[in-house]
Amino acid sequence: MSILVNRNTRVICQGFTGKQGTFHSEAALAYGTKLVGGVTPGRGGQQHLGLPVFDTVREAVRATGATASMIYVPAAGAADSILEAVDAGIELAVCITEGVPVNDMVRVRAVLAGSATRLVGPNCPGVITPEECKIGIMPGFIHKKGSVGIVSRSGTLTYEAVFQTTHIGLGQSTCVGIGGDPVRGMNFVDVLELFERDPRTEGIILVGEIGGSDEEAAAHYIRRFVAKPVVAYVAGVTAPAGKRMGHAGAIVAGGKGTAADKYAAFEAAGVRTVKSPAELGTAMNELLRQRRSRARRGAPARAPARRPASAGAKALEAARPARRAVAGPKSRPAAARRFPARKAARTPQGPTRGRRR
Repeated sequence: MSILVNRNTRVICQGFTGKQGTFHSEAALAYGTKLVGGVTPGRGGQQHLGLPVFDTVREAVRATGATASMIYVPAAGAADSILEAVDAGIELAVCITEGVPVNDMVRVRAVLAGSATRLVGPNCPGVITPEECKIGIMPGFIHKKGSVGIVSRSGTLTYEAVFQTTHIGLGQSTCVGIGGDPVRGMNFVDVLELFERDPRTEGIILVGEIGGSDEEAAAHYIRRFVAKPVVAYVAGVTAPAGKRMGHAGAIVAGGKGTAADKYAAFEAAGVRTVKSPAELGTAMNELLRQRRSRARRGAPARAPARRPASAGAKALEAARPARRAVAGPKSRPAAARRFPARKAARTPQGPTRGRRR
């Protein structure tokens, strides 16, 4: 199994005949992706790369049975292309385009909320199931089929995590680059849920960035619902407040979204954190070795993280000794209170049984 895409996924390309669409469609075909056609308005009925071109996504879906679309459309028209894919019933849309206006994406998110379409991106590297299907700009040759699921806001650090897990022999089950824009499609929690249910995925690498609160939400979800080992890295530790670092969403504003806050949230959830992306592969390998060793011994695969006590719980615990001191004899066990020991009455002649006469 895999998440989102596999060797049977039928894919179309929106912006098929453009420069970027052509280049990455050729790469997808070379990788083995089942690309079945493309869409360029006004060029319907033509052939490109040996595949049919359609005027609309609806026509392409009807003719090819496509369930996924990769979108290489300029920023001004990217949102409309996503909405067209949603309207045509596409199950997965992957938008690679950078610089899509935030207001356009707000409109797209409102439509997605009432549809069955999953959106990855925009401004993302894409989705790849190694040796099966590649949608996006990720270099296929560094990927290897394996057991680690990778989800990342950073495209470049996605490749770093992939290379390390390939080099160390773990490989990847699926890699998902969700993108770094402030308003986008799938988030960390959406992908974590799929990885947790995927039997091929044994461990998860999560790469976050400064800005927003997606990492904190992911940490909360991991603490409650994820039993598989997770390794996390957060980019932007030294980023100055108020300065955008690469992605539109990678900005610390109003003291929120710092790397320190995100690291603290992950550590509180029992996630293994690393301070350098060069440690992602070795940390994941160590956790998987421990997990497999516990499985051989019959122990739980992953102990649940200890949840930090709330302020109210701490106050309650602090008050308990004082309450016991005040309670006095009532602090004895219940059985002792119900059946008190009978004491012998004393008389001048010594102890006697029963009452004094």
